[in-house]
Amino acid sequence: MTGSLRLTTDAGTFDALSAGPADGRGVLLLHGFPQGAVEWEHQLAALGAAGYHAVAPDQRGYSPGVRPDEVDAYRMDTLVADVVALAGQLGWDRFDLVGHDWGAAIGWAVADRHPELLRTFTAVSVPHPRPFADALATDVDQQRRSAYLAMFRQPGQAEGMLLAEDAAFLRRMLGAAGPVKLATYLDRLTAPGALTAALNWYRATRPEDVEAGPVEVPTLYVWGSDDIGVGPVAAHGTGAWVKGPYEFLTFDGVSHWVPEEVPDRLSAALLAHLARHPG
Repeated sequence: MTGSLRLTTDAGTFDALSAGPADGRGVLLLHGFPQGAVEWEHQLAALGAAGYHAVAPDQRGYSPGVRPDEVDAYRMDTLVADVVALAGQLGWDRFDLVGHDWGAAIGWAVADRHPELLRTFTAVSVPHPRPFADALATDVDQQRRSAYLAMFRQPGQAEGMLLAEDAAFLRRMLGAAGPVKLATYLDRLTAPGALTAALNWYRATRPEDVEAGPVEVPTLYVWGSDDIGVGPVAAHGTGAWVKGPYEFLTFDGVSHWVPEEVPDRLSAALLAHLARHPG
């Protein structure tokens, strides 16, 4: 059973979903663009059933209570600080961190800057920022895949493109979520200021600007071979940037939207990763 909660930090009040016993081992799940905590509904249920205390917040810009107007309020340093503050509100001295898409990008930074807080880290779709930045600089395939980033950074123009023709672009992008969750996403993204806040993540931080060294936290990286946004050069290069225990799983034929496209497969991989590192 998944429930809701609200977590208040100095930044404001975050909405969140949770599952499992309150005294269970803490697992924090960070969603990607342009989704929300409900992206993780299947993984929350699986973790809760296994006895973990799993919490997925609607992050900065997605929670109405933490939706500042300024682009600079969405810089990576601030997003990382939100994760630390949320863990503090939950009373977690150490926890397992899971992230998809932008959530994974934040997770790599947390693993680099606050390894003492993490038992494990699981990144879904998005690789370590250094091989990603290298691929953006040198790999024509990755440059092609990431061409959309320039559009997303255009104030007003990006919002118009994503919402045009009854949000046709977003509907195509999020089709793997299914009609019910898609309706939820679109309802929330069309609230005043919500889509701009989500796009401000792209406008505040470029992949090449994220400073992160080799990660020592036990790490699982899951990448779908049909990911339209992340190519094989960055994905396969990530292992060189993990100095702790590392597992790289390629889900053949799976797109960028791993948590919703193959929820059971991801949940099984995640549970196995957590069990290997009880630390």
